[in-house]
Amino acid sequence: MNVKYTLSAVCFGEVLWDVFPTHKKIGGAPLNVALRMNSFGVETTMISRVGADENGEDILSFLNNQEVTTDLIQVTKEYKTGAVNVMINEKGNASYDILYPSAWDKIVVTEMMDKVISEADVFVFGSLASRDEVSRKTLISLLDKAKYKVFDANLRAPYYTTEVLEELMQKADFIKLNDEELREISRELGSPYNSFEQNIKFIAEKTNTKQICVTKGEFGAVLYYNDKFYYNSGYFVKVVDTVGAGDSFLASLIVRLLRGKSPQKSLNYACAIGALVAGQEGANPQISEKEIKKFMMI
Repeated sequence: MNVKYTLSAVCFGEVLWDVFPTHKKIGGAPLNVALRMNSFGVETTMISRVGADENGEDILSFLNNQEVTTDLIQVTKEYKTGAVNVMINEKGNASYDILYPSAWDKIVVTEMMDKVISEADVFVFGSLASRDEVSRKTLISLLDKAKYKVFDANLRAPYYTTEVLEELMQKADFIKLNDEELREISRELGSPYNSFEQNIKFIAEKTNTKQICVTKGEFGAVLYYNDKFYYNSGYFVKVVDTVGAGDSFLASLIVRLLRGKSPQKSLNYACAIGALVAGQEGANPQISEKEIKKFMMI
């Protein structure tokens, strides 16, 4: 019998506007993860910072309407709410111009953050929020309080260093990478290997992390979970844009695992969600359980 836990999650990092050539949408990897977790009935809190401007007000209003807790989103008059200029190529893949500095670069630690994180079931964080020393120091101090730490390597040149990535991975219980990030990080950490599995094991040993997932775009994902590999070769979908697909994948995978589903079933479900998001515009399309089951043919 699978027990359905009442889960709580905290997501830390950037909240911003993805500015496309013709329109703009609310985004940011940790915000996308928070929204998807929330859609699965997880009590979700977002830690970030916005500017005292219309863009910031709109993000707070949107998250409140989605019932994501915004008590730990700070407001500053010194910096503007984050924005990213997004370019989509003919294959639907995105490239990003991330404006710096933004309000989310200046998240400062509070006692309330410590309390909420120590009580949450899972703490999700990425690498981009560590590009500025202020938010990085806050993140490092919070990681010591968390029960289960999920690291999403969101490599956006030039906003990361190998040293910071290694420090964050050392503190994580679960690491999520894409295939390009796996290759780059393995190489930077001195891996002598070329194969997927060997490099995943290399990072697992190097960072003392038992759980690593690597996404492969349209070709699915590989999950290394407590010394065993699990595979999904992907689901066919006509890609509209890939923005947020990896974030929804990660949210789905972590929630399923924490609810006691098997690693294989959790991976299959997460790959289906990622494909469904890539098949629609924007990072956070609504997806019903009925749609998911029909897509997976179960």
